[in-house]
Formats: sequence, structure tokens, C-alpha cells
Amino acid sequence: MEYTTLSNGVKMPMVGYGVYQVSPQECERCVLDALGAGYRSLDTAQSYFNEAQVGSAIRRSGVPREDIFLTTKVWVEHYGQQAARASVLDSMEKLGVDYLDLVLLHQPFADYYGAWRALEELYDEGRVRAIGVSNFYPDRLVDLAIFARIRPMVNQVEIHPYHQQAEALKWMEKYGVQPEAWAPFGEGRGGLFTHPVLTDIGRRHGRTAAQVMLRWHLQRGVVVIPKSTHVERMRENLDVFGFFLSREEMEAIAALDKKQSAFFSHQDPNMVEWFVEMVEQRRGRQGGSAAE
Repeated sequence: MEYTTLSNGVKMPMVGYGVYQVSPQECERCVLDALGAGYRSLDTAQSYFNEAQVGSAIRRSGVPREDIFLTTKVWVEHYGQQAARASVLDSMEKLGVDYLDLVLLHQPFADYYGAWRALEELYDEGRVRAIGVSNFYPDRLVDLAIFARIRPMVNQVEIHPYHQQAEALKWMEKYGVQPEAWAPFGEGRGGLFTHPVLTDIGRRHGRTAAQVMLRWHLQRGVVVIPKSTHVERMRENLDVFGFFLSREEMEAIAALDKKQSAFFSHQDPNMVEWFVEMVEQRRGRQGGSAAE
């Protein structure tokens, strides 16, 4: 495993296992498989409705808690200082842990400043080892980095060969924020898993297009959290440390950049309204899944 060192000195694995869209019914089995395959970083969220299953799998696995880097995210309906704090403590109870390695604000909407103050408090108290954000575009990331008491340590955003976020990565580097990719494969949209550039590079290394994409992320300094419900694919996604992409191969992948999201833009007013509607629809719900 390769590690990155966050701005506060905490070490974070470069490859983790994400449980977005893993149903509560299969989540415990999947996390057990991932831990058995060698993953030591797990990424969940309040909006995934599977924190309890992740926690159960950790306890059943026999892997010491201190060997696992555990991340969850605060959902928008829990923003504001008091609500965010209460929600993180509730997440810890569901996960069955007395501390979290990383807590992120999931979306750049509503009272994220109040929610951030709650994360700062929990960090000061030692309940959370690192704090960060998710889906924060450069303008809002820099705003928070400049005006908050503690700068975000991680920003989890959409990054894949069709949306490489070169400009955003420059701003993260400037403010000491570790980039982390959700959808590191772009969910295969646009034929990424069969793209000739990626498959040709893979053939030269005896690897799959998926492994090439993960290696590309790592060489750019981006943490990845690929998701699969199949243990064979989990092992494949973890086996990305035994080869290295050349400068020419990295440049060939760089040329694939379409510079636009494969999903949606958080800067689109229509998308902001959609999030508001989703929050209202989901209040009080106990199951389902949400957008990354």
C-alpha cells in the first residue's frame, strides 16, 4: 500500500474501498470481503444508509480498529453547527467506533460554515483525526481554506480520465488539500473500460483498463476509493502498485480529458434546486441511496 500524508501529519492509504450504492443488505458482506482482500481504508457516508453495516463488518473482521482508516460524510440536512455535531456523533454510534479518521462535508450547499465549525470542534476534541470536504469547487474550497480556522485536509471530488480536474488540483495543492476521487472510473461512462488508449496501455503492462486508470490517479497524487461488490474485482483494484506508467502513457491519458462532469455540475442552479428537493423528500427516511 502507498500512503499520503495529510497536512496535519495523518497518514491516509492511497487506495480505499467505497460503499456508495452498496445496499445495506449486501454492505456487510462486501466490507468483510474488502478487508479480507487487504483494504485498510473504508469510505461511507450518512446518505448511503449503510454505516451500521460497515461498523458491523469492521467488528466481525478481526482487523484492529487502529489499522483501519475510516471515513464518513455529513449530509446536507444535518448542516449547521449543532446538527452537524450531533449527526457525526450519531454516525460514530452507528459505526460502533469512538473516533473517526476522516469526516467530510458531503456537499457545498446550505450552512456548510456552521457544519465546518462542528468538525473543527470534533477535531480539537480528538474524536476526528482529519476533516475535509467533498464536491467543493475551487472557489468554495479556497473560500473555506482562507476564512475557516482549520483548513480542509481532503477534498473528495469527481476525477477520472474524462474529467481530470487539472485546475482544481492546482488549487488543492496550493492550499495543502489532498485530492480524493469518487467515481475514479467515471462509472465506465463513455466506454472508459474499453477505451483503446487505456486498453492498449493495459496490454503493455499486462493490466486491465481499470488498473491503468487507478495507476494514473495514483501517479497524479490522487487518492482513490473504487467500489465493487465482487471480491475478484476488489483484489484487482488493489493490485495497482506493481507497475508504473511512463510519461508518454500519462500524456496519452491526459489527452482524453473532456473537462466536464460525466454526471452533473454543482454550480448549476437547477442541480442546487434538485438537491433541495431531494433533501426534503428524504427527511426522516431510513433507507435508500444518494448522489455522490
